[in-house]
Amino acid sequence: MNSFFLQINTMARAEGDSKEPMNEQAIANVYASMRTEINNIYSKITELEMEVSEHSLVINAIKPLDPSRRCYRMVGGVLIERTISEVLPAVHGNKEGLEEVIARLTDASERKKKELAEFEAKYKIRIRKGDAEMRDEGKKEGNAQGVLVGPAGSNS
Repeated sequence: MNSFFLQINTMARAEGDSKEPMNEQAIANVYASMRTEINNIYSKITELEMEVSEHSLVINAIKPLDPSRRCYRMVGGVLIERTISEVLPAVHGNKEGLEEVIARLTDASERKKKELAEFEAKYKIRIRKGDAEMRDEGKKEGNAQGVLVGPAGSNS
């Protein structure tokens, strides 16, 4: 993704709002920061989904056990001894809280993607791939470049 180049139509400034005079570099910087923010939200969503998965594993592992059985729970870096009947509701609550946060982050990412699309439309931003990626795609599509050789045995 680092080899993407921005192709910004310079006419966008002339046609756009006069209250926001931005040069191409400023537009590119704002665009890059918006994309970075969206990527950070996706990373956080992925991280929280992994935690939800871990909570599900713990719930599935301790649910069939005797509720009076001892278990240990890590709270703020401290290992605390509790019973399964005390820990199970807390783990359920944490899992539900994480799922709510994921839902809010997903909504936020959708809003950010809309803002990004509006920004792209406003400044007529087009993304084109770098030369290296274009060559890689050319290989995938079967566009081979080679040497043209005449018929065998011709001396001309």
